[in-house]
Amino acid sequence: MEAITAFVPAAGLGERLRPITDQIPKPLLPILGSPTIETVLNRISQLSPNAVAVNMHHHWEQIQAWAASSAYAPIISLFRENPILGTGGAIKNASSILKRSAFIVHNADILSDIDLCSLVERHIESGNIATLAVHDKNKFNNVWIGRQGNVHHVGDQSQETESVLCKVAFMGIAIYSPEFLDFLPRGPSSVIVAWLRAIAAGRTIGTVDFSGSAWTDIGTPHAYAAAVFDALKGQGKTVYAHASVDCGKAELQGRVVIEQGVSVSVDAFVSNSILLPGAQISRGSRIEHCIIGRGFRVAIETADIPDTVRLSTPLLKMCGYPEGRVNAVCIGTGGSDRTYYRIPCGETTYVLMSCTESDGDYDRHLVLSQFFRKHGVPVPEMLGADKQEKQALFEDLGDLSLFAWLSCRRTPGNIKDMYCKILDFLVMLHTLVTDHAAECKQLRERYFDREHLRWESGYFMENYAYGIVQIHAAEQQLLDEEFESLARTVSSFDKVVVHRDFQSQNIMVVHGNEPRLIDFQGARMGPAAYDIASLLWDPYYCLHDSMRELLLSYYIMRMKEMRADFDEHAFRETVLPCRLQRHMQALGAYGFLSRVKGKKYFFLHVPQALAYLKQESEQARYAYPALHRLVSAIHEKAAY
Repeated sequence: MEAITAFVPAAGLGERLRPITDQIPKPLLPILGSPTIETVLNRISQLSPNAVAVNMHHHWEQIQAWAASSAYAPIISLFRENPILGTGGAIKNASSILKRSAFIVHNADILSDIDLCSLVERHIESGNIATLAVHDKNKFNNVWIGRQGNVHHVGDQSQETESVLCKVAFMGIAIYSPEFLDFLPRGPSSVIVAWLRAIAAGRTIGTVDFSGSAWTDIGTPHAYAAAVFDALKGQGKTVYAHASVDCGKAELQGRVVIEQGVSVSVDAFVSNSILLPGAQISRGSRIEHCIIGRGFRVAIETADIPDTVRLSTPLLKMCGYPEGRVNAVCIGTGGSDRTYYRIPCGETTYVLMSCTESDGDYDRHLVLSQFFRKHGVPVPEMLGADKQEKQALFEDLGDLSLFAWLSCRRTPGNIKDMYCKILDFLVMLHTLVTDHAAECKQLRERYFDREHLRWESGYFMENYAYGIVQIHAAEQQLLDEEFESLARTVSSFDKVVVHRDFQSQNIMVVHGNEPRLIDFQGARMGPAAYDIASLLWDPYYCLHDSMRELLLSYYIMRMKEMRADFDEHAFRETVLPCRLQRHMQALGAYGFLSRVKGKKYFFLHVPQALAYLKQESEQARYAYPALHRLVSAIHEKAAY
C-alpha cells in the first residue's frame, strides 16, 4: 500500500453534547478508558500513516495534553485554530503535512468497523481525486451519486435528475489525493465546497458503499451513551471501572461505566449510568439512568440502553400484566443460547429465562433449582414455569457477577473474604449436597465420565487448535492416546456433585458482598478438583499465586472439617489433571463461541486460558509429552 497521511478534525464545539462538552471536548469523551480520538487513531493505524494532523480549538489545552501523552505522539502534528476554520479550512491549514501523499480524513466523533484498507485501495485504483465512504442512512442521506457511484451533487436536487441519481449519506471518512488541496480556499470553509469545485472542474469524487457496517456518530448524549453501552456489551461485560477508581463499597447494577478521575463514596447506588472524569458520587447517592460528570447530569432514556424489547408470554400474568406483555431488558453476556429478560413487577424485578425448543437442559435446570435450594445452596428462587414454552420465572439477582465485582479495585482482604464465602458453598456442594445426590435423578445418573472428558478434548482440538489457531497436529495418534489416558485418569477420581462451570461469570454478588450461584444446569457427579480448577485458575480473573494457594488451603481445611477421611495429598494430586482438562474445555468454548456464535469478546480471555494450559502442560510434560509439544507450538504461533 502507498504511503499515507491522516487528518483527524478535533476542533468542533460539540454543541449538541452540551453540557458534557462544556467540560470535556468531544474527541476526548472516553469509551471504556480510551478517548474517542484514540479509538479513531487505533483504526487508522492499520494504514501505517507516516504523519497525523489534528486540529484543535475548543478546550485546545486538553487536546494538546492528550496528544503529548498519546502512543501516537511521535507522528502527531497539532494545528490550533482561532477562529475555527470548518473542515475544509482545517484541511487546507494542515496542507504542509497532507500534501506529501494521499491522506485520510476521519472525523474524531465517528466510530465504525469499515475496512479502511479497501477504501484506500479503491481510491488508488480509481484515480479519483477523492473517495468517500458512504452508506444508506435515510436520516442523513444528502449526497447524490450516479450508477458508477460518483458524486454529482450534495443537498437538494432538481426533480429532473432524481430519477437517474440516488441519495446516500457521507460517513465522515474519506481518502483524498494531494491535488484536492488546490480546490480548498484559504480561511474558513466547508469541505463540500471543494467537492463541488472539483466536480465542476471535471475531477471525480467517487464513493464506496459500506451500508450494513457498524457506524456511530457520538454527537448527542443519546448516541454517546448508546456507543458506550455497545462497547461494554462488545467486551462481554456489564461493568467497566477504571483501575484507579475505588468503587468497592458502592452497589452497582445494570450497565455501569466508571471512568478515570471519578470518586464513588460508600453506600452509593449506581445503575445504568456513565460516570465521567470529575464526577463525585456522595455517600448514599442513588444514580440511575444518567451521564454524570463535573457539574453536569444528563438523563439517559431507557431506549439508550441496548436490548430493550417488547415481551409477550403467559408467565407475565404472575407479575400483574393481565395481557402478558411488557417492555423488558435482555440481560446476560455469557455463552448460553438461552435468553434472560428483566421483568419489572411492582417495586421489584424478576428474571424470565427463555430456552430454545432444543434445549435439553431446561427440565434439568428446574429440577436442580429446587433440589439445590432444598439443601441450602444459594441459587435463585424459581417462582413459576411454563414447560410448554420452555420458560421460567426466577428471583432477580441483579447484574453484578463476581467477574464484574472484581472490576472495581478491591483489597487482597476483600478478595480473600469473598472467595472464602464462595468456597464455603463449594464445600457444601462437595459434601452435604453430595450426601443427598441419590434423591435427585438428574444428578445420580449424570457422571463426568471418560466419554464426556474425551468430548472436551475433541472440542478443544476442533474449535481452538484447528478452528482458531489452524495448527496441524503432527502426532494425532499419540495425542489421541494421551487424551484417552488423561480422560481415564480424571474419570477415576472420587466423585462429588460438581457445578462443572464454577467460574466468576456464574457467581452473582448481591446486597454488597453476598455470593449466589447461577448456570448450574450442567451439574453432575465428577471430581471436586474440576470445580477448584474452574474457580482458582479462572481465565476471566487471574488470582495472584499466593492468594490462590491461600484459598486452596482454605478449601482443603474446610473439607477436612466436613470429611474426617479427606486425604489432602490425594486431592492435590487430582488438581493438575483437572486443570489440564478444564483449560482445554475453556479454550474450545472460547473458540466455538467466538468463531461459530459470533461472540467475539470471548477472544479476550484466550491469552490467559492458554497461559494456564502452557504452564500445566509443562508440569505434566513427562506424562503427556505430545500434548506438551502441541501446546508449545500453539503458544509460539499465537505469539505472532
